Amino acid sequence: MMQTVRGIYKDGRVEFINSPPADVDQIPVLITFLVDEHGQEVDLQKQGIGPENAMDLRNRLKCFADDWERPEMDAYDKL
Repeated sequence: MMQTVRGIYKDGRVEFINSPPADVDQIPVLITFLVDEHGQEVDLQKQGIGPENAMDLRNRLKCFADDWERPEMDAYDKL
């Protein structure tokens, strides 16, 4: 099952904005912090990315996540 639920990270916990799936007791999740390198929230709407576009992009790019998270990829952050 894949479902996106909005929330806010506060004091080490995630508070849901939307209700989580009712039939789920425990499930692995991915948390994406929507801030830029300066800690400013990224406004996806200003970037021309609507909710449907964001979900589509997230689903299509998730196959690259393991590579992006490798420590040696940090070198590209400095370019």
